[in-house]
Amino acid sequence: MAVKYKSSSNYSDTVQTYKYLDLYNPKLNINNLSQETYELEIENKFDRRPDLLAFELFKDANLWWVLVHYNRDLLKDPINDFRAGLNIVVPKKYSP
Repeated sequence: MAVKYKSSSNYSDTVQTYKYLDLYNPKLNINNLSQETYELEIENKFDRRPDLLAFELFKDANLWWVLVHYNRDLLKDPINDFRAGLNIVVPKKYSP
């Protein structure tokens, strides 16, 4: 049985077969994501909490994966590597 992902999920546009997801198709494109980025130092209140930072920036905690996508070279583990004091790249806007 195929699972239906919410529109805010990073898997919502990825095709599914009976049991498996097809090749990953992220929702990031020029229509919903600014090409402009800026560097941000993770504050103590966001230590190991990319969901809280996503909520503050994008008004949706489910968009934590956008932050991880932009910093995949720094964040191999999206929770434990998301540490206070780390400088990450953040898009100026994201609108699902």
